[in-house]
Amino acid sequence: FSAGMGAEAVLEILKELNLEQLKESLQNEVRSTTGQRRKKAIKRLRVVEAFRKSENKVDWMILAVLPVLPPDLRPMVQLDGGRFATSDLNDLYRRVINRNNRLKRLLELGAPEIIVRNEKRMLQEAVDALIDNGRRGRAIAGSHNHKLKSLSDLLRGKQGRFRQNLLGKRVDYSGRSVIVVGPELQMHQCGLPKRMALELFKPFVMNRLVLRGLSHNIKSAKRMVERVRPEVWDILEEVTRGRPVMLNRAPTLHRLGIQAFEPVLIEGSAIQVHPLVCTAFNADFDGDQMAVHVPLSRHAVQEARNLMLSVHNMLSPSSGDPIVAPTLDIVLGNYYLTQIIPGALGEGKRFGSQEEARIAYDAGLMDLRAQILVRDPQQEDGWLKTTVGRILFNEVLPPALGFHNQEMDKERLKELVADCYRLLGNQETAKALDALKNLGFHYATQAGITISINDLQVPERKAEVLEEASARIAEMEEQFLMGLITEEENYVRTVDIWTQASDRLTQYIQEALPSYGGIYMMATSGAKGNIAQIKQMAGMRGLMSDPRGRIIELPIKSSFREGLSVLEYFISTHGARKGLTDTALRTADSGYLTRRLVDVAQDVIVLEEDCGTLAGFPLEAQPENAMISPLKKRIIGRLAAAPMADPQTGELLVDRNEEIDEGKAEAMARAGLNRVMVRSALTCEARRGVCRRCYGRSFATGRSVLLGEAVGIIGAQSIGEPGTQLTMRTFHTGGVAGVDITSGLPRVEELFEARVPKGFALLAEIDGVVEVEEANEGRRVRVVSREEEFQDLYTLPEGFALQVEEGQWVNAGTVLAVPPTEASPEEAVEAQAPSEALVARNPGRVTLRDGSVAVVGEEPERREYVVPPSAHLMVEPDASVRAGQQLTAGPLNPHDLLRILGKEAVQRYLVTEVQNVYRSQGITINDKHIEVILRQMLRKVRVDTPGDTELLPGELIDRFMFEEVNAKVLAEGGEPATASPTLLGVTRASLNTQSFLAAASFQETTRVLTEAAVMGATDLLRGLKENVIIGRLIPARLDISAEGQERLGVPLPEQAPAQPLPSGDGHPAEGLLGAMASEEGGEANVPHLEDTLEGF
Repeated sequence: FSAGMGAEAVLEILKELNLEQLKESLQNEVRSTTGQRRKKAIKRLRVVEAFRKSENKVDWMILAVLPVLPPDLRPMVQLDGGRFATSDLNDLYRRVINRNNRLKRLLELGAPEIIVRNEKRMLQEAVDALIDNGRRGRAIAGSHNHKLKSLSDLLRGKQGRFRQNLLGKRVDYSGRSVIVVGPELQMHQCGLPKRMALELFKPFVMNRLVLRGLSHNIKSAKRMVERVRPEVWDILEEVTRGRPVMLNRAPTLHRLGIQAFEPVLIEGSAIQVHPLVCTAFNADFDGDQMAVHVPLSRHAVQEARNLMLSVHNMLSPSSGDPIVAPTLDIVLGNYYLTQIIPGALGEGKRFGSQEEARIAYDAGLMDLRAQILVRDPQQEDGWLKTTVGRILFNEVLPPALGFHNQEMDKERLKELVADCYRLLGNQETAKALDALKNLGFHYATQAGITISINDLQVPERKAEVLEEASARIAEMEEQFLMGLITEEENYVRTVDIWTQASDRLTQYIQEALPSYGGIYMMATSGAKGNIAQIKQMAGMRGLMSDPRGRIIELPIKSSFREGLSVLEYFISTHGARKGLTDTALRTADSGYLTRRLVDVAQDVIVLEEDCGTLAGFPLEAQPENAMISPLKKRIIGRLAAAPMADPQTGELLVDRNEEIDEGKAEAMARAGLNRVMVRSALTCEARRGVCRRCYGRSFATGRSVLLGEAVGIIGAQSIGEPGTQLTMRTFHTGGVAGVDITSGLPRVEELFEARVPKGFALLAEIDGVVEVEEANEGRRVRVVSREEEFQDLYTLPEGFALQVEEGQWVNAGTVLAVPPTEASPEEAVEAQAPSEALVARNPGRVTLRDGSVAVVGEEPERREYVVPPSAHLMVEPDASVRAGQQLTAGPLNPHDLLRILGKEAVQRYLVTEVQNVYRSQGITINDKHIEVILRQMLRKVRVDTPGDTELLPGELIDRFMFEEVNAKVLAEGGEPATASPTLLGVTRASLNTQSFLAAASFQETTRVLTEAAVMGATDLLRGLKENVIIGRLIPARLDISAEGQERLGVPLPEQAPAQPLPSGDGHPAEGLLGAMASEEGGEANVPHLEDTLEGF
């Protein structure tokens, strides 16, 4: 025999490997073993299959020739000191070359074996370091002890090739500057500093100068621009007119973080932003900066104008609420304007018309907020009770909205904007909003609302409340010292007493808030502040928590109005610091969660009209759960999966596949329907993406979703964007025994990662009756099935020999059947009984069915659970339970739920739980977005038995592909595979995606690429990421449907051929409007910009 070492020896072995034989032997091993050995065999079989299918040779895994990166990618730069700086790769290559040459020389000289062997080992180490430094052995360090960057390091991580250069690039024609408010701008405008605009639009200005004949060539035009000649400014005005620019504020958490505006040239060097779009950008004017980008090509300009202009982005894509609603001082001004002040000058006067009332007000005969009577034939008694302020307010609104005769606080203004948008559309709403903005600013200024420290009156009964609480605490302290109560109880009650005292103070403050105080008006109008903050300013600061989240039982008795003592100040710094650190941590966590969600959902695009499924997802009213919004709200914008009729009258309220709009939802609520079957992304049968009918309405537009809309990304952004507002970590109830409740962001992450929660509840796995038995290590809970008999079913694999007869009684452990083998049955039983034969799990009588053996037991089925002492039992002894019912309190384990109750139950649970977290923080997200993510988490099934397919047991496979493979096998008359649904967390789901480019750019880059190479994987370029990586347009094209073309402002050709969906089969993606290009391959027939700007 000969022994060798290193890659040479491995190469010899690999060359002699026969894959077909290896496959056979491994398949036998998979059939005949269990446990770890079977797992290992399956793992090896997977690799063998990959090599067989991809036609890669196994010995190609050993490199005999080392490829060298082109020099441009591993540059050397001369520094000013005459020294050279070089890429790490050159060092790594140099080591390989040196060692290789030395080895060559040693072999020529016929050096002793031991030296040659050492040199070979060193060469191998040098190659390893070049490919992935630090993977094997110690990382090779360069000068200054830093680890050298190998080829793998160039690809992986945030600074690697994928994420740094392929998915994110720096762009020219961009600038950034500080933002200031532009109160006189219109909704679709932004103020752009002249000097900045000149630099951004330089090529356009130069072009126009040459065309006008103001300069003779490009060079002199460039000189004119650089010297800023007066005529340049006029040309700049012309160029920028009708050319939108895009503004972006980092961090861009959702798609409204980038919007297009028409630039208005201004003096100065700060960008002006319209006050109403600040909410979408999450911008304020305390020094925020924004970046400006210029769309260059005609198609880009058209997209910016028709899809990204701020006027087209008035609704939040996550909930459909207006995101441009008035805030802060606009609210304050409009609230002041529409208030009624009793006893004001001119109260009770009567006027013949609204104009008359205005004239009287202008003449100074009465107050803006005095209640007056105006003749109005529509009222019952012919008089309208109102104020001049309200008349002024209604004058700026479109007449279609009617007369609003009430105090307009923030919520009402928001509803007003929503109604306006629904009835009148974008342009009108933009005008109305600008009018409201001007009105609000004007009257907020005129009102002169301010706050003064004297507005804050400390309640007179504060001393009394504090004394009472202190007396109760002293009494408890005494009981504690006497040993009547434990320290724990003392603590809990102390916290309780102070909380009650604090609440009473809040109540007094609420009663006493003088209705004229500026603070009161700011809080009640919804402009700024709330009662909790006023309580801290005027009442007492109350209880604070220490850095661990435990409440300190010593409250802060002073308010900010009175001032804090040194000790109180010190206690309150705890909470303040924790707030800041939490915010910083939360931002990073939330960003990472968003990234994982985007990755898992990035290829969910609306790609077909109707998948034709008959299934639906039931939405049920849950009045007992205050956190979930009412059913009426949840069904709006969905399509009904089945016709719904009024149970009383039998009148059809909504037909199948009809969209449930606000009116229909209202009718259904009135009819008392509390369970509605709707189309949902969860039940959509589309192979790729989702279909229009299952998705329903797009919230960003309030209309049906367009073909080509990237709903996956929108869903991920809608869930991730409010992530930073969610609270962090677990709340400790001050050391009270019991499990800490995970809430906030960690809970959302736990749900989307499909982790098993801490202290999860036990679920009954069968229907039956509960028996409880006290044991010293905890309680034992048994669920005993009601059925007198239960049966165990065993599938008989092909060729197995039966060892039992019909009606025979067997005990647990009896061999039922043995695998096909040359030996006689007796020997087989002795040799392999435990490992691969079919063995009865429970005692019972044998019944034979076609292809299976059933053991029917007379023992009732029982399941036993050990309940830890700290857990709270939710069932009484002798109670009957259903499968899937909770036995103990706590969060559920989603995998158990899936196993026992199936897919729909786990979907419903996860949607509800995620919503609970967001709703508890007052954040509205539509269920749809969560469903899109859950659809991706439940896409895979795990193969149980492979049947006659090529699949391997335990393999994860897309459920649609699984159905296809089975259909093919059944058509050939074979035995289909069986599989069970699997719930994957978002990280695992992203790594298991079909596109290796998308997976590699997400995490574990080297592993993904290695596996893809072994399998000879092909990427069909169906998602967004993979197309961005190779520099194609993304497959989310809106111009594939007539509505989409209308939205883009593309003129429709006379007889446009029906556009096929952009197939991801490697055809180069046409440009956004490439489909519209004329036959001769000329320019797409897009009108000139000047013609498309009539809207403005």
